[in-house]
This record gives sequence, structure tokens and C-alpha cells, in this order.
Amino acid sequence: MSSRATEVVRLLTVNGVTLAVAESLTGGLVAAEITSVPGASKVFRGSVTAYATELKHGLLGVDATLLAQRGAVDPQVAAQMAAGVRKALGADWGIATTGVAGPDPQDGQAVGTVFVAVDGPRTEGSGSAGGGKVEQLRLNGDRAEIRMESVRSVLALLLTELAGEQTGNERAQDTERNGGF
Repeated sequence: MSSRATEVVRLLTVNGVTLAVAESLTGGLVAAEITSVPGASKVFRGSVTAYATELKHGLLGVDATLLAQRGAVDPQVAAQMAAGVRKALGADWGIATTGVAGPDPQDGQAVGTVFVAVDGPRTEGSGSAGGGKVEQLRLNGDRAEIRMESVRSVLALLLTELAGEQTGNERAQDTERNGGF
């Protein structure tokens, strides 16, 4: 269990909110990391490992046209996966991973191209850090290293959002520059 996963579970518990996970290239590693933390059952709703592209549409509601035009390795796909798992599993927060771990490129994307996303509550006027965010990663290493760094990165993104939710800090966000949507 990682300190990031422990902190995620702690902040979710303190805030009284729940989490759902949608995974592609990480194949269940994010869920395994979270559920390794004692007490995770209080806040973790579940996960969907939508490894096959058609499952991203069928289970998570990712737009079929988007998948057909851009493939599964795309920032909008990651965002829709996070929002879709949040809705499908009835969670307050959803996170997602999609990308290319290798050994070969996929959907015109190089090995190491990864998108991680978070989708959370949108609370008007509260200074909430919620809403959707996507980060693009360019990772080096072998397949296992890319997958593990994807796990660390999606948990770090969630921690940033949960910390903002915890403190209620109002943060000016240029949605274009910061990857929001």
C-alpha cells in the first residue's frame, strides 16, 4: 500500500465521500492499491476495468463516435471514463486511466502516452475543487513501470482535488490551461 493511497482513503473518509475507478491500461492496479488500505471499504464503491475499447462505451458511456474517431487513448475518453464510472457506481468521485503501456503503439499514440482523469462534485460557490480534470503523461520505462507510474499519477491528481475540496480554497482556474472541461 502506498502513502498516496492511504492519504486518498483518509481524505475520502474525512470528507464523507465515495470513490469509483475506471481503468484501462492499469488493469485493476489502481483499485488494488486503494483496497490495500485498511478502511477503504468505507469509501471505495468499486471499479470497472474496461480494457477492451467497446467496453468503454458499453459500461462507462464513453461516446462511441469519439472512440471511433480518436481511439481509446484520448483526453476526452479519459474524462468520460471518470464521469461514467462515477455515475455507473454511484460515487461522489470517479478516476480513470487510459493509455499505451506497450510494447507497441496504439491508436496512433506512442508507448508511454497516458491520460489520467478525475471527476468530482460540482458545488456552486463553495470553492470546491470538483468537476473534471485530465492530465496527459509522457512516461518512460517498460510496461510495468508505465503502468505503476500511471497508478501513482492518477492518485496524485485525485489527492490534489481532494485537498482542494478539504480546504475549500478558491482557486482561479483557467480551464484551457489546467486541462479542465
